[in-house]
Amino acid sequence: MKQFKTESKRILDIMINSVYTHKEIFLRELISNASDALDKLYLKSLRENLGLTKGDFKITIETNAAARTVTISDNGIGMSAKALEENLGTIAKSGSLDFKKELAAEENKDDISIIGQFGVGFYSAFMLAEKVEVLSKEYGSEEANVWTSDGVNGFEIAKAAKDSFGSQITLFLKPDSEDNDYSEYLESYTIREIVKKYSDFVRYPIVLKTLEKPETEDGKVDENAKAEVKEETLNSMSPLWKKRKQDISEDDYNAFYKDTFFDYDAPVATIHTVAEGALNYKALLFIPSHAPYDYYSKTYKKGLKLYTGDILIAAEAEDLLPSYFGFVKGIVETETDLNVSRETVQQNRVLNKISENLAKKIKSELVNLQETDKDKYEKFFAAFGRGIKYGLYESYGQAREMLEELLIYKSVKDDKYVSFKDYIASAQENQKEIYYVSGKTVDGVKTLPQTEMLLNKGLDILLLTDDVDEFALKLLGKYADKEFKNVASADLDASSEEVGKKDLCAFIKDSLGGAVTEVKFTNALGAHPVALTSKGDLSVEMEKVLSAMPDSEAAGKAQKVLLINNTHSVATKLQSLYGNDNDALKEASQTLLTLANLIEGIPPKSPSEFAKTIAKLL
Repeated sequence: MKQFKTESKRILDIMINSVYTHKEIFLRELISNASDALDKLYLKSLRENLGLTKGDFKITIETNAAARTVTISDNGIGMSAKALEENLGTIAKSGSLDFKKELAAEENKDDISIIGQFGVGFYSAFMLAEKVEVLSKEYGSEEANVWTSDGVNGFEIAKAAKDSFGSQITLFLKPDSEDNDYSEYLESYTIREIVKKYSDFVRYPIVLKTLEKPETEDGKVDENAKAEVKEETLNSMSPLWKKRKQDISEDDYNAFYKDTFFDYDAPVATIHTVAEGALNYKALLFIPSHAPYDYYSKTYKKGLKLYTGDILIAAEAEDLLPSYFGFVKGIVETETDLNVSRETVQQNRVLNKISENLAKKIKSELVNLQETDKDKYEKFFAAFGRGIKYGLYESYGQAREMLEELLIYKSVKDDKYVSFKDYIASAQENQKEIYYVSGKTVDGVKTLPQTEMLLNKGLDILLLTDDVDEFALKLLGKYADKEFKNVASADLDASSEEVGKKDLCAFIKDSLGGAVTEVKFTNALGAHPVALTSKGDLSVEMEKVLSAMPDSEAAGKAQKVLLINNTHSVATKLQSLYGNDNDALKEASQTLLTLANLIEGIPPKSPSEFAKTIAKLL
């Protein structure tokens, strides 16, 4: 028996037990090796005019429950005894990697897709096999050989009989244990699922061979009949992203999306792009019309499917998209650096560049959708707009160039969605601000004192409905040189306090015990008696959001300003109480602050006490 050509058997143990995390990977790896073998013979046929076409090749999978074996066969290039020893007897020796280097200058290389590069994928078979046999016959040779190993005590190579060229790998499965059900890999449905998941787009047919008894006329299995061999092709072999866009219909795209990503609705947009030159990749991306139920949860898995040489490498390659575009579904195929297990991708400059390019494509498509089909865009934004807003917030505004054009908000004036660009287009001449207000509905915020004041001047206001909205706008600061301005800002109107009321304002402020930073009498509240505004960067609405968080004790406080309507009878009442009944003035001041808080959606600390005060005043 020959020993593996490494310094220690422990290296093989690491390959088998530590490199791979999922046992099902074995089938992907062995199919990849078989595909490489077919590609090598196909290229040889092109070079030497052997007359073989792609239609002559296939990969076959057979299971035998009685013998507990899984067999993967191909009619590819095959291996000699020397090649078996070099490629299978030397850990991390990759014949495919050598062939890739040779292929670099080949004219027909675009039609060839060599996958292997590390020479360790084959050893994944030992994760579930106690013995592996490789029967192989090199194309053009009369001699066949069989390589046998238990993955521990080395390997043996012996002459054998084989009718046709190619390789046949037979895995003798380990006995089932409490922790491992190896028998599941003998089931046809398991084989189908693994092939569909990882190898659906391998360019050669992957055929599952099974022995099945025929059915009777009434559809029942005829137990007395002899079992017949049934062949079923498991893979589609037709990656849509490799076809020319002009050859693909919208129905083709939609059907592929629904089948691949298990959605019942068509996407709102499809992006099919091919990059060639310094950066080579193909991408087929879809923007869904609705969010999955768990999209905004921590358990949701974002990322694109990453393929290399028709083989799925990562089902959710998160690095291919920024998190704020995590709603995008799709596929990217590229030649990239893999880690040794091929289960994950190494961080590299190429993937980062692909991510940047795809993000720009997605933004461009969404901007186009916003301009050409507003109804469809509003449907999209209702599903994923919150994530885009969080992208601005979480990036501390660094993603503004990518995201600011995608934001839309309800116009309080017209009760329809507008972008910042739309808002500016309809703004008054020389208007320097983009006004906004936080609330739930347009009708709800229209009754606010500050909103009424601006609407009466013919100014429009954007309605912010999500907790993150104002934080995101604060980070943006401005759009097209126009500053974002909260209608509840203390410096919004130019009306000032009247002479002789400074002392009254100071008394009311002191009587409120630090609940407000300032008290002002104003002529800008229309019919409203009071309003609450704020100074500084933290608004009343932002304080509400922060105070609702788990660590609310550390949350900041808004510098609240209590505005009192100088033209309202309440101002006259307060003036009359000042110096004559200061206790009543203190009670009235507290009541006015509670009213102002209620207008802002802040409930009284003691509803029962507030009710008693109102009843007393009545």
